[in-house]
Amino acid sequence: MTGPTNHAADEQRSPRPHAGHGPDGASRTASPNVSPAASPAASRHEERPDAGHPEPDHDQPGGGHDGHHHGPGGHTHRPSASADARLLTAALALIGGFLIAEAIVGFAVGSVALLSDAAHMLTDAGSLALALVAMRLAARPAGGPLTYGWRRIEILSAQANGFALLALALVLAVPAIGRLVHPTGVAGTPVLGTALVGVAVHVGATTLLARADRRSLNVEGAFQHVLTDLFAFLATAAAGLVIILTGFTRADPLAALVVAAMMVRAGYGLIRDTGRVFMEAAPVGVDPAEIGRALAALDEVADVHDLHVWEVTSGMAALSAHLLVDPAGDCHRIQDAARHLLRERWRIDHVTLQVDHAEPTLLTITLGPRWQCSVTPTPPEPGHDAGEG
Repeated sequence: MTGPTNHAADEQRSPRPHAGHGPDGASRTASPNVSPAASPAASRHEERPDAGHPEPDHDQPGGGHDGHHHGPGGHTHRPSASADARLLTAALALIGGFLIAEAIVGFAVGSVALLSDAAHMLTDAGSLALALVAMRLAARPAGGPLTYGWRRIEILSAQANGFALLALALVLAVPAIGRLVHPTGVAGTPVLGTALVGVAVHVGATTLLARADRRSLNVEGAFQHVLTDLFAFLATAAAGLVIILTGFTRADPLAALVVAAMMVRAGYGLIRDTGRVFMEAAPVGVDPAEIGRALAALDEVADVHDLHVWEVTSGMAALSAHLLVDPAGDCHRIQDAARHLLRERWRIDHVTLQVDHAEPTLLTITLGPRWQCSVTPTPPEPGHDAGEG
């Protein structure tokens, strides 16, 4: 039994899985294991939708489960999409109401820190609204050319939030640096009072969003916006207190620069995580090589290749692979065992497996800097040589 091997020149690609569809020849982003024995099989067994376990309906939110997930630990609950929408709407109402009041006070007292918080709150409101729209679009069923539906629109929304945070950090940092060089008078009391109210508002908003399913990058993007604004108000309150006690007006632009730095950190994290999804990398915490070894260790599995693992959207991992089974092995039983292993150990339900009987061969593997393999056909049985009469 061989483990997963790597072969960059392999031209055969695994079919892209989608509920109810056969192979389409689409290639995936990574192929951690390729076998030299990927020759045409004597008999082929394609994936059966009813092979041992019922297929979840992947065209419905949650992969057929509304608000819960079955994992290795049994039955775990997660907020439903409708509950997430209600939480985001409540947070949007809180932030939108306070945004207007803060902008008025910021202009009145000339505080760049308050105005920076107001600008960030405007993007908070925009990010929450965008997340709500993306959530509604993602709930639409798949159809036509959109074989996965609108699920990835949530990733686009999260990435837009990440770039918005980076852009806003730059916009706020420039005037803050100018205020450091040429300080202006700032009234500390209105800054402190407004900032404390903002802290209270954002504590409420972050508490609401923390109850939502933050495994969704769409929700996480909105949460990061609101969370960085909470820290921004804390920094602004500290700046207002320093101005009242010491008269050091440069505390105001310094607080704005701290806020900008937090925006850069949050924005970079969102762009990095959404980039993994768009590059169709394996989900965080999932090692394709480990999956390949586990599948190859199943009884009667001769080899595993064309293994691809990726995320369609947050929380929806997909996998495709080609398994070669011993000539006398039971393809359907092994397919059931493989699907059960993937579901229980890695929580991957969206699976397409092509299972074939391997041709009898002698496989030699030489371990070195790179695996070297040679395949020799099994010698013909006596009496079947072409030269015999």
